[in-house]
Amino acid sequence: MDLKTITYIAVGASFVLYIAIAIWSRASSTGEFYVAGKGVPPVVNGMATAADWMSAASFISMAGLIAFMGYKGGQYLMGWTGGYVLLALLLAPYLRKFGKFTVPEFIGDRYYSQTARVVAVVCLIFISFTYVAGQMRGVGIVFSRFLEVDIVTGLLVGMGIVFFYAVLGGMKGVTYTQVAQYVVLIFAYTVPAVFISLQLTGHVFPQLGLGANLSGQPDTYLLERLDSALREIGFSSYDKAEVNVVDFFCVTLALMVGTAGLPHVIVRFFTVPKVRDARSSAGWALVFIALLYTVAPAVGAMARLNLVDTMYPGDIATPSGSLAIDERPAWMKRWEETKLISFEDKNGDGRIQYYNDANAEFAAKVEQEYGWKGNELTVDRDILVLANPEIARLPNWVIALVAAGGIAAALSTAAGLLLVISSSISHDLLKSTFAKNISEKSELLTGRLAAAGAVLIAGYLGYNPPGFVAQVVAFAFGLAAASLFPVIIMGIFNKRMNKWGAIAGMLTGLVFTMGYIIYFKGVFIEPMAENKAENWLFGVSPEGIGTVGMLLNFAVAWVVSKVTPPPPEHIQHLVEDIRVPR
Repeated sequence: MDLKTITYIAVGASFVLYIAIAIWSRASSTGEFYVAGKGVPPVVNGMATAADWMSAASFISMAGLIAFMGYKGGQYLMGWTGGYVLLALLLAPYLRKFGKFTVPEFIGDRYYSQTARVVAVVCLIFISFTYVAGQMRGVGIVFSRFLEVDIVTGLLVGMGIVFFYAVLGGMKGVTYTQVAQYVVLIFAYTVPAVFISLQLTGHVFPQLGLGANLSGQPDTYLLERLDSALREIGFSSYDKAEVNVVDFFCVTLALMVGTAGLPHVIVRFFTVPKVRDARSSAGWALVFIALLYTVAPAVGAMARLNLVDTMYPGDIATPSGSLAIDERPAWMKRWEETKLISFEDKNGDGRIQYYNDANAEFAAKVEQEYGWKGNELTVDRDILVLANPEIARLPNWVIALVAAGGIAAALSTAAGLLLVISSSISHDLLKSTFAKNISEKSELLTGRLAAAGAVLIAGYLGYNPPGFVAQVVAFAFGLAAASLFPVIIMGIFNKRMNKWGAIAGMLTGLVFTMGYIIYFKGVFIEPMAENKAENWLFGVSPEGIGTVGMLLNFAVAWVVSKVTPPPPEHIQHLVEDIRVPR
């Protein structure tokens, strides 16, 4: 059976499973639509949370980042996982004890202000749509390659599936669908990693294979071989790269506190029966996330080594050792059709030279010695995990499994984000602000219509994304860190924080961080400045600017709250009650 047929069967079977679960668990009340009736067991919620949060960025893009960034890619691992410690200790149990449906509802009630609630909704919409752009790009990449359809068709199919189970099932349907998606994505990620680790090192566990000797080469470690191969073609050391310490810290911290401030993740802890279950859910989520995240460094390193070995079947130090154009493998030809990998024979020798011409000293050397005219291969880092099984020549069923996993990862997070957007519009804006007397039936209908509208916008963003998957997601985490995290944490631990401070802080963090990202990255418009380290504020990149935005939020909120009246007595007692265990 050919790859296309197997892929259609694997992806189609997963879609049937998701739709069946959505029908079985469809929401019949606003409580089930928003928070799954607050009856989800901690282990199940932990698995759903892991799927909700391990998006296309984790499945598709993160290992690609590590593969191309090497040591510096560790900031994504530390930031995205470290945030769950903050979430489990500082936010999850307290927010569950507060007992509301949404993050804006918590902010509106804690800060006794409809304005604060509306500002929180605005922040949430910016965060969620920025995040969902990355997910829908992932959907488009997977469909365009594995199902051999154009990106528009792939997006329409993905949008239809998300629309069905998010709009019909609400949080209840999404929760149990995400459990199935987690099972699919974790198998799809680890099975190829095990195969490739066995091929390269003989180790079943990729985590051990990363630090092991290559098979048949007892004196050569995998990382040592990769490091020397990359330096041979002009790239920096894989495991000893120089880093901008300030930016490295800021990106890591922005991802960490952004994780703790993501509304679609926080809302998961409103779905469990008890306060203790919220903390337990966070712990289980971290366990389920670790199953993928401890494998990611091995996947990235092994994928990069396989790519280099493919491009240099002969002597890596000479141009004649590079891959001949008419001998390029079938996987490369298939991915060329997606335009996510391409080459240009600049020196007309019939071969594809892959080296780092951004390294000026190296480029001058190879030009003089070998007559190379510049790097001839372009690889989108978002394809590396998806192409890895093909590069390693694994069985077709493994490649099809990866396709199903990539789609599961993207759709699970997209559904959670779209549901958060719809609940904010129907519950926080309509029910709580503009139409307080609306019936539960009308509110539920409005939530479903809002979800449908959000699906359409998400599809457009997937067709016209502002960057590669993990980069777009990093922007979303920065926005969450700069806007929502400070007011949530201060709302729990600072009873003196008032509505004026919260509103001023959220607006300051959001406007500053979004403005900085737009200034350097564009995000649907042309950037206004060249994105170079010498132009960055304090040397902080757009991916890490959320840390600065967060500090500004804290500072502005604290100062404004000090010069304005304190919260009412009942709000201060409420804050104390949130922190006292029952």
